[in-house]
Amino acid sequence: MKSKPLFNLLTALFCIAILSSCAKKEEFVYYQDIDTVLLENASNTNFQTKLQPDDLIMIVVSAQDPESAIPFNLMNTMSANPTNPEGAGQMKQQLYLIDNQGYIEFPVLGSIKIGGLTRSEAIEYLNEEISQYINNPIINLRIVNFKVTVQGEVNRPGVHTITSERLTLMEAISLSGDMTIYGKRDNVLIIREIDGHKIPIRVDMTKSDFITSPYYYLNQNDIVYVEPNKTRINSSVVGPNLTVGISALSLLVTIIALSVK
Repeated sequence: MKSKPLFNLLTALFCIAILSSCAKKEEFVYYQDIDTVLLENASNTNFQTKLQPDDLIMIVVSAQDPESAIPFNLMNTMSANPTNPEGAGQMKQQLYLIDNQGYIEFPVLGSIKIGGLTRSEAIEYLNEEISQYINNPIINLRIVNFKVTVQGEVNRPGVHTITSERLTLMEAISLSGDMTIYGKRDNVLIIREIDGHKIPIRVDMTKSDFITSPYYYLNQNDIVYVEPNKTRINSSVVGPNLTVGISALSLLVTIIALSVK
């Protein structure tokens, strides 16, 4: 019976190890207070991303008289197509690159600043300027290199390029295969460039109020970083053999229990 105290001690240690490995629901569930938040009052339903330096944009001008719109469009270029055995190329629309000051060189109009404008504002501005030369111009403008970067405790970290100009934080996380069990859902970091400055923003995705915040939609070139939780940090300190240790402890408790009997 001398083994009884040792058995009790090992049993207690085993229980502590098991309980410490258990996670709380509050650490993993998104939108925990969704039923108490009035989402119909969201102020970001009309969100439009703003054009930024290094954005590649396509602008196509058309009009009732097609000939009058030709000077306001970049010429298409022919690019080689290596998959075509005959060597034929394909036509590609030339794009505008917004420089560090927010300007582009536009046919006829010259150097114009559209950086900092939303898509609608840029279209309105171009419409006003081009209307001085042609009647009722139609402006089509879109960003073609909209991308965000997702890093940290997600299943598929990386850079995501999308064809849309509206991407939510949840969609970016989903594109990365969702967070791992080690991701801190209550402290997601967004790094956003505003007026040339990198601004860090913290978002608690376990609460629903972020849905009505300015960070519900991501801007192009945003960086999303999911921090590791304490379990991941502790496991890194203890080492990858923690699970093996718990299993060995469990086996030892079983052996002692049998010997006591």
